[in-house]
Amino acid sequence: MSLNKKQLERYSRHIVLKDIGEEGQRKILEGKVLIIGVGGLGSSAALHLAAAGVGTIGLVDDDAVDLSNLQRQIIHFTADIGRPKTLSAQEKIARINPDVRVVAYSKKVSADNIIGIIKDRDYDFVIDATDNFKAKFLINDACVLAHKPFSHGGVQRFDGQTMTYVPGNACYRCVFGEAPAADVTPKPAEAGVFGAVPGILGTIQAAEGLKYLVGGCELLVNRLLIFNALDMEFRSVHMKRNFECPACGNHPTIKELNKEVQNV
Repeated sequence: MSLNKKQLERYSRHIVLKDIGEEGQRKILEGKVLIIGVGGLGSSAALHLAAAGVGTIGLVDDDAVDLSNLQRQIIHFTADIGRPKTLSAQEKIARINPDVRVVAYSKKVSADNIIGIIKDRDYDFVIDATDNFKAKFLINDACVLAHKPFSHGGVQRFDGQTMTYVPGNACYRCVFGEAPAADVTPKPAEAGVFGAVPGILGTIQAAEGLKYLVGGCELLVNRLLIFNALDMEFRSVHMKRNFECPACGNHPTIKELNKEVQNV
């Protein structure tokens, strides 16, 4: 595809970057990214991906906008309270950039539907913007089985962490093993979250997705990036793929998704 005059102007700050250029911007415009969760992480990621011109953005969430969301979920406004988050986000994206096609999935992900959603538009990259461990392990296992790269993101209080999985490298299970019991970790509403943290992390996840689409960029592969917003310290923990991993190891035991994991 050739960029038209308006696109050359809109994306001019990308095009002048030697690591992106016009060819890289075309890849972004042809790219397809799926965001699972349109809360704090997903809000920031969706806004940046839309502004950058990602051609197709899929949004998965069954929740409605609540007043308590607005402290951090910046894609939703006060007037959106009570509206489905996918439709609220779709409306904002359309106002940001008419080049972007949004596919809204107003449903919860489950073992029964997640691979179908990923394959629906043959998404190039998946962003895990969920807030619970069951969903994160489900997304990991689905992406490993579907051979799809994804960005993991997690926040709590003042802390954030993220890593990127690309087939052939360490996956989420390589690092974290199994999901903890539900009563071990506090729920987001109980623990709290500093509003800017998901904004920072969601932006990093968007950057990973864009870099993957462009190609030739170093990703957060085999690295867990951790930061704390109170002292504003960032550090990377280097990891190795676990060849005994039940999902991505040499002899995986997870060959289909756990049907008991529903509506996460």
